[in-house]
Amino acid sequence: MNEFDKNNHLSFLKTLLTMRILRVYLIALFLVVGLNVNICAQRVDYLQPTLQGIVDKYQATIGFSVLDLENEKTYSVNGDMHLPMQSVYKFHLGLAVLSQVDQRKLSLDQKILIKKSDLLPDTWSPLRDKYPNGGVKIPLSELISFTVGQSDNNGCDILFRLLGGPSKVQTYILSLGVQNIAIVATEEEMHKDEKVQFTNWATPNCSVQLLNLFYKRKVLSEKSHAFLWKVMTESTSGPKKIKGLLPPSTSVAHKTGYSGVNKEGVTASSNDIGIVTMPNGRHFAVAAFVSNTKENDKTIDSMIAELSKAAWDQLNN
Repeated sequence: MNEFDKNNHLSFLKTLLTMRILRVYLIALFLVVGLNVNICAQRVDYLQPTLQGIVDKYQATIGFSVLDLENEKTYSVNGDMHLPMQSVYKFHLGLAVLSQVDQRKLSLDQKILIKKSDLLPDTWSPLRDKYPNGGVKIPLSELISFTVGQSDNNGCDILFRLLGGPSKVQTYILSLGVQNIAIVATEEEMHKDEKVQFTNWATPNCSVQLLNLFYKRKVLSEKSHAFLWKVMTESTSGPKKIKGLLPPSTSVAHKTGYSGVNKEGVTASSNDIGIVTMPNGRHFAVAAFVSNTKENDKTIDSMIAELSKAAWDQLNN
């Protein structure tokens, strides 16, 4: 073999070795990628039975939906069940009011007269506590903050009257393409008759659908979105519900609802819906509705917290 043939032979062997190394590398790469995809799929797919297992532990009617806001995949238990909203519907009311602001029919700076007659007793109302004698004008932005951020019942009904009643809010929400919801009664009407609360209902699935529209900024202007997001994120209500088992620093833009306990010891409604921000920058929407239970408030909150933590554990990858 002459020098030329030797060089060609060595070149051929190097090429062959390089191709074999590349082939081994590609096979290893495919195996690693495939393994990671399989692991992630197993984690996500495990969420559904986990949620069902948690719901089955409790003596309550529980509707729960979680929506991965990045891939829009939904996991739910009783996701299409009609369940009473209670104050959760103040989120819907806030959206409707701010849509009027975006249309320049209202302004966040405009002053709203709070009359003494607006401040009903025997109902949850930080607004009444701050202005016990009424007769004051406050900015619409403050009234929304009381209503959505602090779940003020008197503020809620003042806003309903400003818009023309619950039916106006119902029409607005339906116009967004969100079905399976009914907004028909004010807070005052619910307080007069316990049965009326069941006329204001929603499904967990439609609730996360609405949260998704809000999150994707398909509902409000950027300014109105930022305002409502801040109000909901800074809300101090229901700290043991969605937030209960999540890391303390977790940002949750949410709205709670609560019926109280009737004379038979039954809680008709204890709810929380919201958008959770995870450390990886991803988000998920949660709608948790607990109804018709004799469990105490601490246990009810733990139901919602446990379900929300299960979603966190699976989606925070």
